[in-house]
This record gives sequence, C-alpha cells and structure tokens, in this order.
Amino acid sequence: MGLPNKAEIKGKVKKAKGTVKENVGHAVGNRKMENQGAADRSKGSVQETVGKARRKVGDAVKDVGKALRK
Repeated sequence: MGLPNKAEIKGKVKKAKGTVKENVGHAVGNRKMENQGAADRSKGSVQETVGKARRKVGDAVKDVGKALRK
C-alpha cells in the first residue's frame, strides 16, 4: 500500500468539512447548511475513493513493470 495521493487527501478533508458543516447545521436547525454538509461529505467520499483507485492502479502498473524486468 502506497502513500495517499492528493485526491485521497483532498477527499478526506472535504469529507471532514462536510461532516462538521452537517453537524453544525443540525445543531443550529439550519436545514440548508445540513444538506450542504451532507453533499460535501458525499463528494469527499467519492473523491477519496477515486484517489484510492488511482493509487491502486499505479501500484499495479509498478508491480507489472517490476515483474517484466526480472
């Protein structure tokens, strides 16, 4: 498993911000903020998943390259 790439990190940050925004919206009774937070959290989750997929593909390509060199 490699280090997280930029997309994964940005996704985690966006997911965390969305969770905070959603909780604050819920606490103050602001439905719009709560919904925006949920949307941000979902976008962050997708972005993180895309980043993980990119990393796994990159790792697989590296492994194939190493196998071909042997």
